[in-house]
Amino acid sequence: MVVTRFSRLQHLLLLQPRFQQSRVLRHPLTRTPTLIRSVMGSSSSSSSKLLFRQLFEKESSTYTYLLADISHPDKPALLIDPVDKTVDRDLKLINELGLKLVYAMNTHVHADHVTGTGLLKTKVPGVKSVISKASGSKADKFVEHGEKVSIGDIHLEVRATPGHTAGCVTYVTGEGADRPQPRMAFTGDAVLIRGCGRTDFQGGCSDQLYESIFTLPKDTLIYPAHDYKGYEVSTVGEEMQHNPRLTKDKETFKTIMSNLNLPYPKMIDVALPANMVCGLQDLPSQPN
Repeated sequence: MVVTRFSRLQHLLLLQPRFQQSRVLRHPLTRTPTLIRSVMGSSSSSSSKLLFRQLFEKESSTYTYLLADISHPDKPALLIDPVDKTVDRDLKLINELGLKLVYAMNTHVHADHVTGTGLLKTKVPGVKSVISKASGSKADKFVEHGEKVSIGDIHLEVRATPGHTAGCVTYVTGEGADRPQPRMAFTGDAVLIRGCGRTDFQGGCSDQLYESIFTLPKDTLIYPAHDYKGYEVSTVGEEMQHNPRLTKDKETFKTIMSNLNLPYPKMIDVALPANMVCGLQDLPSQPN
């Protein structure tokens, strides 16, 4: 069966978790070398509760995302995909904004940079590291498909999106009139703007990636973990029309992925071992 470009991405974006019985992970209280972006206007979500910042690390072209519930007295916050080299910058911003960092989260075990979660834990007592259980790495909290991570009255839904690595997840802002609109999806390396993550190491699988990307409304904002061409944000609708890989049928997609011939990330020998233990340090075993 040949899948057309539009039906292809609707087929590709399959996973719709059932959240009614999902476990909720709540916080305890309820381009110089680096660039800070405050995303405004038509490419940002609107919510009176949500504070959102998109931050950039130049060497690995990594985006880190800061989210906080500023309606809560403690202004609880989380970071998605922090980088070790920009931890001080991130904490400076958090302190300037009067936020309380609760979670340091990763979308997957990165191979091109060392995660900042280990350093954050040493600098901010009480911060919990979060990653998917399927990643096989160490962290304080492990999440699975269908669960939620909450800060104040804001939560992120966890969606398994394996294929780039076996443990990739996407974090999606919650649904509802009082939630950020349009919804925001932090896709890690699974979906990039006009591309997707490679599938040739770390348990990657083109078949899995093709089948695992999430179904969301067309106006959902896509915020990837990396960008190499100067893009900051896309939407599901844009990628349905313009993504040169994800609009193809499955066999064409697999052929594309098997012929990328990319060199291994230059940081892989340092980053992978460090990130399997939550960054720069080994962590004692802790109950979930």
